[in-house]
Amino acid sequence: MTALATPFRAGQVDEPGLAALAERQVRRGTAGLVACGSTGEAATLSAAEQARVLAVVCEAAGVVPVLAGCTAVSTEVAASLARQAVRAGAEALLLAAPPYVKPTQEGIIAHVRAVAHAADRPVMLYDVPSRTGVAIADETVARLFEQGLIAALKDATGDLARPPRLRALCGSALAQFTGEDASAAAHRAMGGAGCVSVSANVVPALCAALHRAWDAGNLVAFARLRDLLDPLHRALFVESNPIPLKAALAGLRLCTDEVRLPLTRAVPATRERLAGVLARVMPAEDRAVQVRPMEVVP
Repeated sequence: MTALATPFRAGQVDEPGLAALAERQVRRGTAGLVACGSTGEAATLSAAEQARVLAVVCEAAGVVPVLAGCTAVSTEVAASLARQAVRAGAEALLLAAPPYVKPTQEGIIAHVRAVAHAADRPVMLYDVPSRTGVAIADETVARLFEQGLIAALKDATGDLARPPRLRALCGSALAQFTGEDASAAAHRAMGGAGCVSVSANVVPALCAALHRAWDAGNLVAFARLRDLLDPLHRALFVESNPIPLKAALAGLRLCTDEVRLPLTRAVPATRERLAGVLARVMPAEDRAVQVRPMEVVP
């Protein structure tokens, strides 16, 4: 899945640009789109803007499922965003612990329960303590899953020993995704189901091919793609996400490099590094687009 960027133009959401980004993802093999997440700068979007972003992405995505970020400091606001996402056509929700307030584990459970009940959609729980200030315990994940409140987990903790631990607690029905591109290959090897990817904004065909290679048991292709993508993963996080991503997309003329304060545009050193990485990876991406969906790029 791709954690979709939200393009801006002259300070406003660039709706045609957003639709074009979503359509490019679908054409190039992305399995799902996540809109209004942290990569999509949701914290800077008004409720009305979030509604428009979701409507545009849902229309452009066609049959590809759209997950709507509905993270907020307040449970009431998160529930309102969830209801809005349903009206826009989202098929599932992405929900992190409320940032800044650092709730207890019981508070996290109560928060997820309230949001899940506000909207009749599957919930992907998002554990990202670097942004929220609080980690979600394995036992909390298990309780939420047992109660039918979550269907999947996006794990941005970097703990590669976690997938088998959670499988022991929850069984294989809990779909576990990594939220870190750099650990996507290792996460699959540890039993993960996939990745909610930032890099896929840039190279969706290659990211899709990486997971197809693993699913097909083609470890030679898997290793080649892993190593090809690694410099891009690292370059996209030399500054706060999505600053480098917007610079990369602008370099590909897919959208502007505009971000909203307090984020600022990428510094020259970041742009230079990205230019070098893109020069190496984009020819492979273009070749991958020519490959039939069920084939694996070597």
